[in-house]
Amino acid sequence: MNIGQAASSSGVSAKMIRHYEAIGLIPKISRSLAGYRHYQSRDIHLLRFIRRARAAGFSTMQIKKLLSLWQDQQRPAREVKQLAATHLADLQTRIAELQTIARALTQLVEHCHGGERPQCPILDNLAGDDTGRLSNTRQGD
Repeated sequence: MNIGQAASSSGVSAKMIRHYEAIGLIPKISRSLAGYRHYQSRDIHLLRFIRRARAAGFSTMQIKKLLSLWQDQQRPAREVKQLAATHLADLQTRIAELQTIARALTQLVEHCHGGERPQCPILDNLAGDDTGRLSNTRQGD
């Protein structure tokens, strides 16, 4: 099948399929004499795996590792579990950070009158002219 058909079958855009090939996430795809990519069912299966891993939030490097483990029939399941557990912990940390930011932003929105006056605690905070409610939630950025 051609790249359009592969994109439709896998749920991965043609642009991303080309990108995955360019960065080595998927192997070089065989080409016809005219230079068109020709996809097999195993390529579609690989693309679906990548799509599901991306939907779960795994990074490109993590997906490379997952693909390697998936293709290794002698893999120890503990490696897969460790990779997934580490990813889950990272997600939980990011969720907690986002919840902290949301709470701070909620306070700022509640304190902004939004009328015709020029005073705005949201802009003051972003400019650093406040008591540090939101500006200190993501230290190190």
